[in-house]
Amino acid sequence: MDGDDVDMAAAETNESELDDMKKRLKEMEDEAAALLEMQAKVEKEMGSVQDPSASAAASQANREEVDSRSVFVGNVDYSCTPEEVQQHFQACGTINRITIRSDKYGQPKGYAYVEFLEPETVQEALLLNESELHGRQLKVTVKRTNLPGMKQFRARRPNPYMGFPPRGAPMPPYLFSPYGYGKVLRYRMPMRYSPYG
Repeated sequence: MDGDDVDMAAAETNESELDDMKKRLKEMEDEAAALLEMQAKVEKEMGSVQDPSASAAASQANREEVDSRSVFVGNVDYSCTPEEVQQHFQACGTINRITIRSDKYGQPKGYAYVEFLEPETVQEALLLNESELHGRQLKVTVKRTNLPGMKQFRARRPNPYMGFPPRGAPMPPYLFSPYGYGKVLRYRMPMRYSPYG
């Protein structure tokens, strides 16, 4: 009889634990549904439900609009500061931003971008082409817009002084025949890479 009592008590505790687990699972499901509903409501209010292609098109349009108000300034002196570039272009109109590009070591690359507030001032800035700043003649042109995925391909031209060299040691020019007949043989090194296939 004692064995039956223990089994009954164990069965009752297992059933009560199972009921508790079912309750907790139901609570968690309700909470997850409430969170999803709140998230959908917030997204609807914020208007952030957009597809990625629409946001990419919007950013491309914004970039084109900014580039229409900007000029490229080439041959900028390496010691020139953005304040000096601003003073040079101040007569054209209100300047929004000046960017002097630099390499990975922080040294200027020798060109800058000047962004104006109004697109009309770009034509006035183009009049400063071939003007001097720090004793250097500036090249001022309209800034072009980079199109994503449209990288300009520049084919590699072989160096006319090198020809198509085989990868490895240079070829010895001519060797005399070891057989002594005076015949000239050209010795070629085996190539690891052949440009002909």
